[in-house]
Order: sequence, then structure tokens, then C-alpha cells
Amino acid sequence: MEERSLKIYDSEKTFFSKITSTLSKLLIPTKVGINGVMISMKRNNVLRAYDNYIEAENLEDTAKKENITKKLDDIYALYLESIDKYIMDSIYKKVKNETATEFEKEALSQYYAVTHLKENGYTEYKYRKQMYLLRLDYETVTNTKTKILDKYKKFYAMEMEVLYKGLLKHYSIRLADRLSDNEKCEVYQKIFKTLEEYISSILPIKLEVEPNDTYKEIIDEYNNFERFSVGKLDQNDTIEKNMILLGISRKLFTHSLPLVVAEQCYEKLLEDIRSLMVDTKVLRKQEKAYSLFIHIVEEFNVQLLSTKIYWSKPSDRDAYKEFWKKYQEINNLKETNEEEALKQKEILFVKNDLQNVEKDENKYYRIIKFYKNKLVELGVMRKLSNSCVSGGKYVGADKIKKIRNLKVV
Repeated sequence: MEERSLKIYDSEKTFFSKITSTLSKLLIPTKVGINGVMISMKRNNVLRAYDNYIEAENLEDTAKKENITKKLDDIYALYLESIDKYIMDSIYKKVKNETATEFEKEALSQYYAVTHLKENGYTEYKYRKQMYLLRLDYETVTNTKTKILDKYKKFYAMEMEVLYKGLLKHYSIRLADRLSDNEKCEVYQKIFKTLEEYISSILPIKLEVEPNDTYKEIIDEYNNFERFSVGKLDQNDTIEKNMILLGISRKLFTHSLPLVVAEQCYEKLLEDIRSLMVDTKVLRKQEKAYSLFIHIVEEFNVQLLSTKIYWSKPSDRDAYKEFWKKYQEINNLKETNEEEALKQKEILFVKNDLQNVEKDENKYYRIIKFYKNKLVELGVMRKLSNSCVSGGKYVGADKIKKIRNLKVV
């Protein structure tokens, strides 16, 4: 050693620094470490409690059923707590030490996004946090392909459905508050996003583990929705997708998303499609939007308003009865002349929405003009020149201006 000249080494590359770095990585709990073992134990406990809960559904002993339910709730809380601890003790440290996988980095990012919700609303945070933790462990169970996967899927689908229903009910209650237009739009978007999440990620599992008649009724609508799960969507596609989501929700979330809230959501879609029809300058896109408008009006009036029992205004109820009578007559016409029936249905829908928007002419003047032009094309209205007959003689626009003292626009 004395004969050789001394060399200066980077401390990070020395033997002892390597050992220290390796030990620090080994000491961080991983998926197969102590946190993973604890989660596995808690998961098995919650699945056993879930089996007992399912078996107790037909018990007549109410007290015993309540005890079993409470036990499941307690074990479920400990299970979620163990997953939460895993994120903080393991994933956080691995991300900090730059040893985390892309899955773990994304998991931590989503965790902070969910935690941030706590600042604005605890109820939404409570549901989103549970949904996040369950989804994280579901991904773990799915990727490891354990023997409990089939059993876990049933528990996961049941619990996630409860959480989604609770979240939708929370949004429904929020709409009853005094909100600004922007705040209402935000809640509507959250409702549509939540419905899409459920139908995209939870409904397929429900169809797999517990098929029943309710799901058979919506299978066509679900297949229709899947068209919008790939590719980039334009505004027209987004509105149509949300319309399909609302249609499915009327069968799956009748209580969580009550009729009065679904009605407001349909009205939001009508607002969006009206704006799209008058804003787009491309004729092909305008006609596509108009075709979707006809579809939304039919869905709204036939699928939703036809089931409405309580009306705030008797005049609105009477107006709908008149609309429904005409709609039924047009349906009867379909048997003999389908082309004429389609035309009459189009006229009915346009005239009906025209009456609605004419109540606020200043706001809807552009769509009013659009509807009237459509009715002219359909042959039920005529365009009149800017003149009238007064005392048996034509009076020009300038004369009208003097008589009425109005500006000619």
C-alpha cells in the first residue's frame, strides 16, 4: 500500500457507500415486505367477513345481522388503513429514493390528487379516498394473479358500487344548494365523469361476477357507450356520450341520481347542443349536432319526463300532456307512413323546444332564429318580408319605423 500512490475515489462509489445505499433500499418495505404481508392479512380478513355478510342476508335475526355488518365495517376500515400505510411507508420512500416503478409513481400522484380534495369538501374526499385505495389493491391482486381473485372481484364490485352511489348522491345534494352557473356546470361535469368511471371500470366486473336481468336491459346501451371509449372525441361526441351515460344511469342509479337531478342533467345537455348548433360554421357538423338534438329531446321527453309524477307548475304538466298526446299520434302514423312520421316528430320536437327558449328571447335569440329557419324548411312556417298591409296598402319599412317609432334591425 505504501509503495502505491494514493488515489481519490468518489465517495458514492466506495464499497461502504454502496452497502449503505443497498441497505436503505432493502429496509424500505416493498410489496412483498412487511406492509405487503399486512395488507394480505387484512384482505383475507375482509373477504371472510364479506362471506359472512353475504350468508347473513337471509337471516331473520336482525341483531345478528347488524353485528355481522358492523364487524365487516370495522375490518374493512382496518384493511383500507393498511393500504394507506403502505403508500406512505413504502411508495413515498421509493419515489423519494428514485427506486419506484412507473405504476408506483402514478399511484402516488393520484394519491395526492385525492388528498387535495379534502380542502374543498370532506364528503367527496371520503368517497374518493376509499375508491382510490380499493382500486390500488385491486390492481395489485389482479397483477399477482392470486387464488382469491374471483372472490375479491365480488367484494370489490359490491363495495365500489356502494361508494359510487354515495358519491352521486352527494353531487345530487350539491345541486340543491345555491350555486352559481359555473359551480353548477362543475357539478354536472363531475356527475358525468363519475358515471363514466363506473360504467368503464366497475360495470364490466359486475357483468362478470353477478349477471342479472337489470344488466341485460342495459347491455345494448353499454355496447353503444363503448364506441366512445377509444379515439379523440369532439364536442358532439362528448354530448352524445353523456346522453348515453344518463340513459344507463336511469336504470342503475335511480335513487342516487333522482329524477329531478337527471332532469337538470338533460337540460344541461340541451343547453350544450343548442350552443353547438349555432356556434359551428361547418354545415355538416351543424346537421350532425341537429340530429343529436332530435335524439336528446326524444330521450328527455320519452324516457324521463314520461315517468315524472310531481310537477311544480300545473301549466307545465298540462303542456307535457299535450306534447305526449301528439307524440302518440305520430307513433301511430309510423305504421302507415314512416317517412311522414319522422318529419312530424321532428316538427313536434323543434316547436316544443322553441316554446321553451322563447321564454328568454334575449338569451336564446340565435337558436330561436335557427329553429324558425328549420320550421320554414319543414314547411310549417313562412318567411315574411319586412313590410305589412295597412289600410289596404303596402307600407314600407321606413313607414313602419315612423308609425311605431321603432328601429329596423
